[in-house]
Amino acid sequence: MNTARPLITGQENPYTQLEVNHEEEYGLVWFLMHAKPRACFTLELLDELNEAVSKLPYPGENNALRYLVLGSDAPAVFNLGGDLDRFADLISQQNREALLHYAKACIDALYSNSTAHGRNITTISLVQGDALGGGFEAAVSSDVLIAERSAKMGFPEILFNLFPGMGAYSFLSRKVGHKQAEKMILSGRLYSAEELYDMGVVDVLAEDGHGEKEVYDYISREDKTRNGITAFRAARKRTHPLTYEELREVTEIWVDAALNLRDKDLRMMERLVRRQSARTI
Repeated sequence: MNTARPLITGQENPYTQLEVNHEEEYGLVWFLMHAKPRACFTLELLDELNEAVSKLPYPGENNALRYLVLGSDAPAVFNLGGDLDRFADLISQQNREALLHYAKACIDALYSNSTAHGRNITTISLVQGDALGGGFEAAVSSDVLIAERSAKMGFPEILFNLFPGMGAYSFLSRKVGHKQAEKMILSGRLYSAEELYDMGVVDVLAEDGHGEKEVYDYISREDKTRNGITAFRAARKRTHPLTYEELREVTEIWVDAALNLRDKDLRMMERLVRRQSARTI
């Protein structure tokens, strides 16, 4: 990404947990996550993602944006998922309103990504490390998922008696079918990028260290038949539509389930928080 530069020319990056870069030559914008204090979906990161989307150019502006890549500049981590520390605190307080506010920020970001941010663009997730829970949801919300071979992805939520409620089933079932999506969500296990490529979850399997190259290679391939590919993608989404209402109703189920967690479930969640914290960059 040596040619990348700020999306808004002449301005410094305004965000603290997100880097936004623009490569006019490719019609490409990079969203690179780096949440703090843990590489998870903090509310601050979600707010920055949603704000950055509002500033994206529309077709005809800035040489027609065609691609957006969601990635991470945290070594060996794409995103570790929901802010479990926040979850545990809000559940202990039985604060349904705040939990629902967090969940809405998540689905706002992921629904926007899944619908190409209201633009005629291709959304790409580049996974170069672990993508867990909400991180995996974010990865599969894109049109194209590129993953390096050593990456691992999965949904650990069932381990603390919950389920991934910000789009996991909605996105995965449309990609690999209901049964496979249920199996992956309820197993709680981590899958290798190679396994997920064989299942059809990962679209492009990259060798370690070559993820960015694969992004440019993919763009080069799509550009040759972009009209047909984007039209087919639109037809596929019309045939298997995903509505914001579906995601919102599922998050409400998730919030109610979260508020029913027991002390032993919260202790397991707190252990996972410590694991997230141990990987702080």
